[in-house]
Amino acid sequence: MAHDWADSTAAFAEFGRIKLGETDLNGVLDRVADLACRTLPGAAQVSVTLIRGGTAHTPAHTGETALRLDAWQYEQGSGPCLEAAAAKTTVYVADTAQDDRWGDWPARAAKSGVGSMLSVGLPIVENVSGALNIYGEEPRAFDEEVIALAQTFGRYAAVAAANAHLYDTTATLAGHMQAAMESRAVIEQAKGIIMGERRCSADEAFAILTKVSQDTNRKVRDVAAALVERTQRG
Repeated sequence: MAHDWADSTAAFAEFGRIKLGETDLNGVLDRVADLACRTLPGAAQVSVTLIRGGTAHTPAHTGETALRLDAWQYEQGSGPCLEAAAAKTTVYVADTAQDDRWGDWPARAAKSGVGSMLSVGLPIVENVSGALNIYGEEPRAFDEEVIALAQTFGRYAAVAAANAHLYDTTATLAGHMQAAMESRAVIEQAKGIIMGERRCSADEAFAILTKVSQDTNRKVRDVAAALVERTQRG
């Protein structure tokens, strides 16, 4: 199967133009699925499997058939997507009508109009794995050249996904730290108000905040914020 490698080079270059501050991991995976569907010869539909904490789901897909066939694998706990993700390898189903692996999944795929399927493992980070799943309409839709191209595409996709995951994790941690700092600041303000009003120590002021929190079933931060706001209003 002849292929214009310039198309592939252009697709790979698109990965480098992804701005992580403008998207998240799911957004990157959407781009991966779309690029793969447009770039890989024989690809009718593409999906991405993501496994985190032992749970698999499909965060990106270009068609409902791919989504449904992924879901059938997750329900029965086996299939090419899961095998590729777990072993970080490439799994090729040349002819779904003739394949007897993974229970009745190949037969379901054949009945859904999928003649062949290629799944490329995506090693993202230590506790997150995935697979790029390419569905073809005809049996043997992917020759050795396309399989090699899909594997190269998968390596680029894995790097982009790993970077997006790291960015998301770092941004979430930074947000939690910021929230914690803001909570601590308002609690310290409230303690200062109580200390001034009651001529008590910092520990005693915090104990008062804690008791009000327990009595009213509110977070200490919320009690402190209410006190600070009330004091500022005068």
